[in-house]
Amino acid sequence: MRERLTDGLYGLGWSTVKMLPEPAAAALGRTIADTAWKRRGKSVLRLESNLARVVPDASPERLAELSKAGMRSYMRYWMESFRLPTWSAERVTNSVEIKDVHHLKEGLASGRGVILALPHLANWDLAGVWVTRSLGIPFTTVAERLKPESLYDRFVAYRESLGMEVLPHTGGSAFGTLARRLRAGGLVCLVADRDLSASGVEVKYFGETARMPAGPAMLAQQTGAVLLPVNLWYEDAPLMKGRIHSPVEVPETGTKDEKTSSMTQALADAYATGITEHPEDWHMLQRLWLADLAVTDQERREERA
Repeated sequence: MRERLTDGLYGLGWSTVKMLPEPAAAALGRTIADTAWKRRGKSVLRLESNLARVVPDASPERLAELSKAGMRSYMRYWMESFRLPTWSAERVTNSVEIKDVHHLKEGLASGRGVILALPHLANWDLAGVWVTRSLGIPFTTVAERLKPESLYDRFVAYRESLGMEVLPHTGGSAFGTLARRLRAGGLVCLVADRDLSASGVEVKYFGETARMPAGPAMLAQQTGAVLLPVNLWYEDAPLMKGRIHSPVEVPETGTKDEKTSSMTQALADAYATGITEHPEDWHMLQRLWLADLAVTDQERREERA
C-alpha cells in the first residue's frame, strides 16, 4: 500500500505540477519544504546532522537556517524536475551557466570518452538536459532501482524523455555498458557521492570517513576516459550555475585498488569545495559517514535481539 501511495504521489506530481503557472509551482514547492522542515522529521534531522559536518562552527540557529534553505532547494529540484519535460531548449540554455565547459569539449574531441561525476548538489537532471539540449551531446547514466517497480519505470521514462540513456544500478550489466559507451568516445554522467553497494571506496570527507562508489575511477582506468568532477549550485531563479573541474588523472604508480582510492579521494575533495561554498544546495538527506552507518547497524542488531 505504501509503495502504491508513493508511486501515485509522484505520478500526481509529474501530471499536475508541470501544468501549474511558474509562480504557483514555486510557491507550492516552498510551502511543502517549509512544512516538512517545521515537522522535524528524520530526513530534516539527517540533513542538519550532515550539514553540521560541513559547517562545523555553525550555531544551532545557523544549522536550522541552512536546513530550511536546504529543504527549499531540495523542493526546487523536484518542482523543476516535474516541469522539465515542458521546457524548451532556449529555456534550458537561459537557465544554466556552467564554467570551464572546455574540459568536457576537449575530452570528447580527444575521442577517449568522458565521465562527468557529480555530488547531490542543486539539480543534476537540469544539468543533464542542458548537456543534451544546449550542447547537443547524448549521454548514458545509471539510476537507482526504486520500489515499487512502477516508480522506477516512471523515473526511467522521465529521464529518457529528456534525452538520456538510463541503465539500472543493479543487475551487473551497467558497468560493461558504460565501458562500451566510453570506449566509443561517448559521455557518461554519474551522481557519485553516496555508495549504494556497501562495497565502495573509503574517503576522508569533511574530516571523517565516508564511502563513495568506485565506478567512476574504475571506468576511467579501464577505458582511458577523461574523469571530470562537477559541482552545481543555485542562484536566484531561474538560474543554476556549475563548474567542471580539471581532469582527475590516473596515478602512474600503485595497484589498481590504490589508484581507485586515490582518484575517488580526488573526486571527494572536488565535491567538498562545492558543498562548502553552497551547503544549502546539498541534497543529502541520507546517512553518509561510516560513523552514522555503524549506528544503523547497531540499531539493527538491537532490533533482532
